[in-house]
Amino acid sequence: MISGDLFADQPPRYTHVILNPPYKKLNSNSTHRLALRRVGIETVNLYSAFVALAVAVTAPSGQVVAIIPRSFCNGPYYRPFRDFIFARTAIRHIHLFESRNKAFKDDKVLQENIIIRLERGGQQGPVTVSTSTDDSFSDLIAHEHPFDRIVFPDDYERFIHIPTSPEQSVIELSPVIRYTLTDLGIQVSTGPVVDFRLKAHLRDRPEPSTAPLLYPGHFSGSGATWPIEGMKKPNAIERNADTEKWLYPNGFYCVVRRFSSKEEKRRIMASVVEPGVFGNTPMLGFENHLNLFHENKRGLPERLAHGLAVFLNTTAVDEHFRRFNGHTQVNATDLKRMKYPSRDALIGLGEWAMRQEALTQDQIDAKLASLTA
Repeated sequence: MISGDLFADQPPRYTHVILNPPYKKLNSNSTHRLALRRVGIETVNLYSAFVALAVAVTAPSGQVVAIIPRSFCNGPYYRPFRDFIFARTAIRHIHLFESRNKAFKDDKVLQENIIIRLERGGQQGPVTVSTSTDDSFSDLIAHEHPFDRIVFPDDYERFIHIPTSPEQSVIELSPVIRYTLTDLGIQVSTGPVVDFRLKAHLRDRPEPSTAPLLYPGHFSGSGATWPIEGMKKPNAIERNADTEKWLYPNGFYCVVRRFSSKEEKRRIMASVVEPGVFGNTPMLGFENHLNLFHENKRGLPERLAHGLAVFLNTTAVDEHFRRFNGHTQVNATDLKRMKYPSRDALIGLGEWAMRQEALTQDQIDAKLASLTA
């Protein structure tokens, strides 16, 4: 019906649609995916397909309410679906559950879920964002936000952010935290070693022909421990023609792990890779669950690496990130779009950090406060 084929009936038009769609990935050449493509819907999961089809048969000013995973809010795979929604609807209301463990405890739900209300053909304006701990809604809190806090005007990917507080963060307000990574001459990338694709080349223990392979489990606190005996993940990767292009030269790097649980105390946890930990090895492998900061695929100056880690480990950065990125992933794209202090300021933070025997959270936060005062 939606395709408008010559012999197709006209689709019904609904004023109200409420849906709890199924969740299942769609392969790129599946019959479902090809059928959706015929009507201009390009998406990777059944849940977003159902929402897009619901929008397609909703009358002007009609309301669509869906309880769906939050995964469509970010990442390149859902970009066509986001574009489809933005072109046809206005987002009116998003509800976020603070604890998925409590809201969906009977269903063993692993995804973080939201409730979203869309208006077909509506003029986009402010968006109401509400939160509750669980499905009792007993502690419901709601705030209205301008749309440019939901989708940043200069964001090509058009990620959907769900701020949980109306106040702007220290990071947003500070005049000294205004530099992009491009300004700083720094890049951030997802760790290139996808272990299941290179399984034949992985080794539990380092050997003369291997390079260290770093997983999130190798990092605790501000530094790395390697190798780790008895770790469930391999400690090394063979150096050969199949793996060499995925490795980085040994050096100083700042790394941030990509995944945390929603209930964890911190969302962003940064550590410094110090080359001395790995002896004389010339190359390092970074597994796909890490983000790493580098300069043209080489290490950073030592003080800069330490300064970046200090800044990223501040409470202000973590709170800022949580306010706009409630999902449990920390993607390289998120880190690219953040603002940072100047390169000189980061080097100064690094020099200060390297003089301290140990760093507490209070010390780190006080140091950032003095920088932004």
